[in-house]
Amino acid sequence: MKIGLVGLGKMGNNMRSRLKEAGIDVVGYDTNPELSDVADYAALAAALPTPRIVWVMVPAGRITDSVVDALAEVLEPGDLIIDGGNTKFTDDEKHAKQLHELGIDFMDVGVSGGVWGLQNGYGLMVGGSDEQVEKVMPVFDALRPEGPRDEGFVHAGPVGAGHYTKMVHNGIEYAIMQAYAEGYELLESSPHVTDVPGTFKAWQRGTVIRSWLLELMVRALDADPDFADIDGWVDDSGEGRWTLEEAIENAVPMPAISAAIFARFVSRQDQSPAMKAVAALRNQFGGHAVKAHEAKAAQDLHPTK
Repeated sequence: MKIGLVGLGKMGNNMRSRLKEAGIDVVGYDTNPELSDVADYAALAAALPTPRIVWVMVPAGRITDSVVDALAEVLEPGDLIIDGGNTKFTDDEKHAKQLHELGIDFMDVGVSGGVWGLQNGYGLMVGGSDEQVEKVMPVFDALRPEGPRDEGFVHAGPVGAGHYTKMVHNGIEYAIMQAYAEGYELLESSPHVTDVPGTFKAWQRGTVIRSWLLELMVRALDADPDFADIDGWVDDSGEGRWTLEEAIENAVPMPAISAAIFARFVSRQDQSPAMKAVAALRNQFGGHAVKAHEAKAAQDLHPTK
């Protein structure tokens, strides 16, 4: 079997290696010529047998849109494009409609596993028709973890379902990471616990909160027990926000996931305007102390009653 792969970054390049190890021939294209097997999209199409399968592994949004547009110009009816990035499910519907008018098939695949996927395999959540899934199953089997197929692969539904399930997966991931992080901070703050890294390490076996994310937390603590070399600024890639948007649309309460996302927003503030406002209000109505370089002036203006 031979497929094309567009996007050879950390994930894409590792996926290419895993596919090749499984005996699947991969023709890769990337804007970085040092990584690319071909010079352009036309050369990629020419290098593949028909009907072609091209897996796209690039950032969501405009970049994915541009890649789909470019492939649409060089592929033919009966060919198949698979979007394996973190595209919003509503964009999948748009791409499927765009390509359907040209006779080109489309699938979406949510991919989980990160930089560890080359070694451990990738969790795959697929959206598309039964016929398309069957056609690409050798690729899915090569990428997924070893073991029962249904423990690392799901055909979640029609186009859009793969990225929808990956979106919810990432929302859950946000909440789990936040819970571990809050537990870490409390343990670090308490005078009762003297070995915080050891505590996390001991949770890896036999406890109800053991998980792969916990293993990664232990790995991070082994490398930097106090996280002294890490800044507390945390980004978000979009899926968490989309999860909350869908929760609101479907009237589903998500207090844990929403709190985890808002915590990331707080991490990006050196001085929170909202908390400054709260401090000012407490000072106004009750004369409570404020902490800042203007604190003395504020207290002189509003002395404690």
